[in-house]
Amino acid sequence: MEEKKVAAKRWSLEGMTALVTGGTKGIGHAIVEELAGLGASIHTCARDETELNQVLHDWTESGFSVTGSVCDLSVRQQREKLMEDVSSIFKMNLNIFVSNAGTNLVKPTTEYTAEDFSFLMATNFESCYHLCQLTHPLIKSSGNGSIVFISSIAGLTGFFAGTIYSASKGALNQLTRTLACEWAKDNIRINAIAPGFIRTPMVKKALEQEAFVNEYISRTPLKKIGEPSDVSSLVAYLCLPAASYITGQVITVDGGITVNGFYPDEL
Repeated sequence: MEEKKVAAKRWSLEGMTALVTGGTKGIGHAIVEELAGLGASIHTCARDETELNQVLHDWTESGFSVTGSVCDLSVRQQREKLMEDVSSIFKMNLNIFVSNAGTNLVKPTTEYTAEDFSFLMATNFESCYHLCQLTHPLIKSSGNGSIVFISSIAGLTGFFAGTIYSASKGALNQLTRTLACEWAKDNIRINAIAPGFIRTPMVKKALEQEAFVNEYISRTPLKKIGEPSDVSSLVAYLCLPAASYITGQVITVDGGITVNGFYPDEL
């Protein structure tokens, strides 16, 4: 009986607390529900107050323990206010930080403005870096913490456009490796997930372009577009006690497109 209890605990987040940024839609929404379903109490954030209040109501109706703050993560002062909320709600105890929020502007490199660069880097990389600094004391005090960055395969391989986005995700990947080494002494594990093409609102326009979708699928061994739940399940695993020996890894969830080997449909 005792062995069964130990085994069950390895696969549960019961009693744990988590901050998940950008949790109102897409991958972030799936992550909140995945972690909450495993017993964690979640705090999330979003820029749109109406959207945030709606999903918080839905989660309450579903029996999930989720709170939220309105926050533009590209603004340093708002990140600091977010962490004041988190510290107060969770009473200075935080087990999990999932940096999910991100954005993209696709342009030719010569057409990006200084404002574009600042906004994309602040949202995709600087906010993550700063929140790591702010969450560190809380996660360290938990005694066994996990941080997961939502990166992208754009930070691992070349694409036809989006150089700033790709650079921001490449920076996240390297932050994963270095911070995992630095904070191992604090019993904090750091990992990143690099999704491929996932069916979310951010890529809605691209999904409407049949030629683009067909070309992408043709280069993907599993021959399909990913779903948010394909990413959220891996996030949950990396946060579980069962994953306690995994750190410093950048793991792709991409249907195999980054291996892109030789796999003819017919021989």
